[in-house]
Amino acid sequence: MNAIKAARRFIEADSDNESAKILARLVLALESERSFELVTLYGLDYKSFQLAIEILQEWRLDRYYASKSKLYDISLQVDELES
Repeated sequence: MNAIKAARRFIEADSDNESAKILARLVLALESERSFELVTLYGLDYKSFQLAIEILQEWRLDRYYASKSKLYDISLQVDELES
């Protein structure tokens, strides 16, 4: 979760920075599953744009693991019902 930690530090350090605001809006949209205008990312400087892409990658991976744990939970419940 390096990108997520880096984004948190960046936003905390300079919350008035326009790139920090855009990254914060991206995170809020991801967490709440709301839409986010991708064109907004083009307003970021290159380093912040790369960070946004890394956030998206980590977020997707995290969702995969969350789905996997849900699958495990339901499988465990079914197994317990059969026992």
